[in-house]
Amino acid sequence: MNVSDNYRNAWESYWRETSDEAGEAIWDSDPSLTAEPHSALLLPHADRERTIVDLGCGNGTQTRYLATRFAHAVGVDLSHAAVEHARRATTGDTVEFQQLDLTDSAAVRALHERLGDAHVYMRAVIHQSEPEARAAVAAAVAEIIGTEGRAFVVELTSGSRDVLSRAASQPAGPGPKLRRVFHHGLKPADADDEEIPRLLGKAGLTVLAEGDTALPQTEYLADGTRIDLPARWFVLAAR
Repeated sequence: MNVSDNYRNAWESYWRETSDEAGEAIWDSDPSLTAEPHSALLLPHADRERTIVDLGCGNGTQTRYLATRFAHAVGVDLSHAAVEHARRATTGDTVEFQQLDLTDSAAVRALHERLGDAHVYMRAVIHQSEPEARAAVAAAVAEIIGTEGRAFVVELTSGSRDVLSRAASQPAGPGPKLRRVFHHGLKPADADDEEIPRLLGKAGLTVLAEGDTALPQTEYLADGTRIDLPARWFVLAAR
C-alpha cells in the first residue's frame, strides 16, 4: 500500500511552508544532539565503509552529519519540498537526496538494488506514520539493510504525549513550531510503545542493542525549558 493523499499532502504543505532557516522545523535539532550520539551507538555494530540511508531526512541536517561518519549518505523523504530544502543546503558528493515513499515496496527495492546492503538511520518516522502504513515502513528498513547492513531506529514513546500535552496547554498555547505541526495535521507520538518493537520483529529484524533516550526539539516552554521528547532507540540487523 502507499500512503494516503491526505498524509502526503500534509507533509508536502508543511515543508513547502518551512523556510531554509536551520531549526525552523521543531525536530531540526543540531546533529551534536541527535545524529552524533546516535552514530556513536550504531558504529560499534556497523561497517563505516557502507552507505547509510537517512529515512525521513527532512531538510537533510542529520544526513549531512552522517556523511562525515560513513562513506556515503543518502537522504530520502516522502516530501518533494523537503528534498528540495535538503538539496539547497548541501554541497559535496558524499551525500545525495531523493524523494521516496517508504510504503512503495518496488521503489524501496530499487534503492536497495542500487546501493547494495546499506545502513539505515531512522529518527521518529514510525510513530507518526499512518497506522496502516507502519508495517511497510518497518519492512523498508529490513529491505534496505539486507543481510549485511545495520539500522539505528529511534522512536517517540508514549511519555512524549504528556510532554506535548503540557506544551500545548500552556497559557499562551503551543509555541509557533509545535503549532505548525498541529496545524498541518501531523500526529507525533501516535504509536503505542509495544507496537514499534513488534513491527520491527515482524519485518525480520533482530535487536542488537537498545535503550531509552530523549529527542531534543528546537522549541522551548514558556519557562525556558527545552522540549525533549522521551524515546527509545534500537540497533537492528537482519534476523
